[in-house]
Amino acid sequence: MMRAIDRGLANSRIGLVLVTPALLVRLQGEGIADKELSALLRRDQLVPILHNTTYEKLEVVSPLLASRSGLSTAEDTMTVVATKLAELVSPQAD
Repeated sequence: MMRAIDRGLANSRIGLVLVTPALLVRLQGEGIADKELSALLRRDQLVPILHNTTYEKLEVVSPLLASRSGLSTAEDTMTVVATKLAELVSPQAD
């Protein structure tokens, strides 16, 4: 499984991470999620999407991820977030 994740990261042009309270707990455990996050942060390809949490809570666990521009379901509706994501990942965004 780790090899498949590694190939996916190598071939990706952008990474989206849904930041939830559960992810904040998992990142503290230094498991697979932590390794994937580190790889995406290193390549400057990461867009956080906050849901049911805040940038302040994220900054306690991952200051690097919290420093990224992202989207928040507290600031925009899910429809607006989905539209912005579609624009971000469309081939014309390159």
